[in-house]
Amino acid sequence: MTQEIKLRKAEIEDKNIIWEILQQAIERRRKDGSSQWQDGYPNQDTVESDIAKGFGYVLTVDGEVAIYAALIFNDEPAYSTIEGEWLSDGEFLVIHRVAVFEKFAGQGLVKKLFDHIEDFTKTNGVQSIKVDTNYDNIAMLKILEKQGYSYCGEVVLAGGVRKAFEKIII
Repeated sequence: MTQEIKLRKAEIEDKNIIWEILQQAIERRRKDGSSQWQDGYPNQDTVESDIAKGFGYVLTVDGEVAIYAALIFNDEPAYSTIEGEWLSDGEFLVIHRVAVFEKFAGQGLVKKLFDHIEDFTKTNGVQSIKVDTNYDNIAMLKILEKQGYSYCGEVVLAGGVRKAFEKIII
């Protein structure tokens, strides 16, 4: 049986499930001993703001929300200062706040999310995708490596140093 997997804009009706998914991710990071997301961010206001601004996206499996991510075009002030160098200085898409619903964990859906985001970026004629993650977020670091993202250096976000990556799409 094939699953129908779609990337769509998050609706305000999705906010409770998104917040539940983020809380699970925050707890997973805590159990992993990470400092990422342990200071009250992201929170419910973040989710509502993402949705209101059109940044919030969900990956659905047979209509059920499985993954949340914020996708933002050309806007991440922290990325203007990098200890290192980006691959490009054209238009870019930023991926933030990737979180997987617990019941969908370990099914390879984050790879599918990245594939969908890369298609979405191409469709919008945007040159590259930029993303950052905590130095101890091993799962995300592995995904970025598998998906062919290049390590570009370090950026400072939310008071922490993050590893920054970029992939040229077009």
